Amino acid sequence: MKRRQATAIGVILAGGQGLRMGGSKVAVLLHGRPLIEYPLTALRAVLDEVAVIAKSDVELPQLPGVMLWIEPDEPRNPLFGIVEALALAGGRPVLTCPADLPFVTPSLLVRLSQTLPEGAPAVVASCRGQLQPLLGCYQTHAGELLAPSATRPEGDLEQAVAAIKPRLIEVTTPVELFNVDSPEDLLIASGMMDQPNVKS
Repeated sequence: MKRRQATAIGVILAGGQGLRMGGSKVAVLLHGRPLIEYPLTALRAVLDEVAVIAKSDVELPQLPGVMLWIEPDEPRNPLFGIVEALALAGGRPVLTCPADLPFVTPSLLVRLSQTLPEGAPAVVASCRGQLQPLLGCYQTHAGELLAPSATRPEGDLEQAVAAIKPRLIEVTTPVELFNVDSPEDLLIASGMMDQPNVKS
């Protein structure tokens, strides 16, 4: 199988305001580490080049050796981060991962980055019939297809990505998709990490 991970750039999507967390959630500590470090560590295990894309007002922890891309302040649409990352990637595909997935594993990221798109503009994670649009490997031309939806302040993210007909990869371990949006989620994630069968 042709490997695509040698040319893709890993991108952590960190542009959210984190309103439910009460501020910039990517820097909040989970088991003594900033939340963003968990998916970042998984992504760096898969790809040589990794960037974090965020808006200028997002508070980020120190991230040595990681490229930082600043996206425009508007619109406030998670899809915009993917489109901007593709524009900044120099014609290379991007493997995107949200900053709030502490349990995502390198093996899942490898599947997304190495699965051939077979003509589709992206390879995107899915679980039990639900698309996970921010977790996927997007080809360069996906930016043009997603741009009209990305420039809207509000919109159905899942619907917009489904409309470009990505190739789907089924996630068989749903815990990998657990995202931390609130203080309650943070407590749940901390408890999950205390369980011996959950890897952090």
